[in-house]
Amino acid sequence: MNIGLTGGIACGKSTVAAMLVRRGAILIDADKIAREVVEPGSPVLDRVADRFGQAVLLSDGSLNRKKLGEIIFNDQKAREDLQNLLHPPIRTLMRERMRRFEQEEPKRLVVVDVPLLFESKLEWMFSEIMLVYVPRQMQLQRLMQRDGLTPEQAESRLRAQMPIDEKKSLADIVIDNSGSLEETERQIDLFWSERGLP
Repeated sequence: MNIGLTGGIACGKSTVAAMLVRRGAILIDADKIAREVVEPGSPVLDRVADRFGQAVLLSDGSLNRKKLGEIIFNDQKAREDLQNLLHPPIRTLMRERMRRFEQEEPKRLVVVDVPLLFESKLEWMFSEIMLVYVPRQMQLQRLMQRDGLTPEQAESRLRAQMPIDEKKSLADIVIDNSGSLEETERQIDLFWSERGLP
């Protein structure tokens, strides 16, 4: 059994992922895979540098994420180009790992943490989609606190993603993370027992 785990920026997806792992789930992290595919010397990183220029590389040959982020956050076409370069190799690795874990550990839940799951139209890859939800205003506050952003910067980051309430309407399972950690744990316990997971 597998689920796609998603949310909006600053909704607490990592917290929920950790709760699932503590109960015995296997976690595949799309962000980690995204870093793997652009390691220095990788063909994917070469293609990113060809498209966005050598300025997106640090002196050690690794990706300058901050510089790339500045380019793509305010440019829809650049963001799409980057997604077209990164998403196919990331998806391939995700599918390979999902298959491997499902064969090696058929009784365990495989959780794939995919921040832009709906934006990337990856619903087809998963049995169910779990969304970690907080209301938009709380999302904005948490993002400003977490990353030290101005309201304008935080708004710009939120606008780069599908609105959280739209995601909520698309998800199979919604974990409301706007209350206490205990309240979130209770929702995860309920999900775990409803699915009859060991």
